[in-house]
Amino acid sequence: MKRDFTIVLLFIFTFTACNQGRSDYELLQSQNIVQNEKKKKLENIEYKIVTQDRLSIVIYQYPEITPTKMNEKGILVDSQGYISLPLIHRVKIAGYTQSDAARMLEEKYKKYLTDPSLNIEVMNKRAYILGEVKKAGVIRLENETMSVIQAVATAGGLTDSAQRDQVFVITHDGDNTMRMRRIDLTSFTVLQASNLLIKPNDIIYVQPNKWKSFRVASDDFTSPFETIAKVASPFVTLKYLTQD
Repeated sequence: MKRDFTIVLLFIFTFTACNQGRSDYELLQSQNIVQNEKKKKLENIEYKIVTQDRLSIVIYQYPEITPTKMNEKGILVDSQGYISLPLIHRVKIAGYTQSDAARMLEEKYKKYLTDPSLNIEVMNKRAYILGEVKKAGVIRLENETMSVIQAVATAGGLTDSAQRDQVFVITHDGDNTMRMRRIDLTSFTVLQASNLLIKPNDIIYVQPNKWKSFRVASDDFTSPFETIAKVASPFVTLKYLTQD
């Protein structure tokens, strides 16, 4: 019996060792990664409005044109990038930054109003965090950007299984292109030079360490044997009692 158990253990270790270079449990396994991207200045990062955004739009001198009820849920940017507003009707707004969109709408409202002043805010700015954090999910962004450290803290911090030098950030660069960069949270020198900022719609993924990947792979492999053992156990017991 001991010999059989040893053989099973050796088989499991051999199986997992063959898959050590690549685990199906680990996401974002790619060589196309920007290592330690340089810091970006805050003034160079400004969110551009996209389809399905919800906007809060206020015309300060004329609150009756954009009543509170209109801005409770936000004005939806449709699939073609347009919104509909009183007086100026249907206007394309996708692709503008919030400040540029406000200036554009002010120019349109000047045909009907005296010295209009607008404020536009995207209400649904968010990022996403996955992997080895305590509370994975959606992170609401109150500002244009947030740091990776802040995002991890918002998600309750890292788990004990987190690989702290393997934190990936996926960014949409526009035109349906995506870019992935790796951040090493264990090196202060690297952090000083790295771009730690995330922006709306970015995805953060904290990779598990190899030990957790091994445990998951082992569980996936051994669970069928455990099921077979549970099913066979009553028959083995019955046969043993019959022999007695």
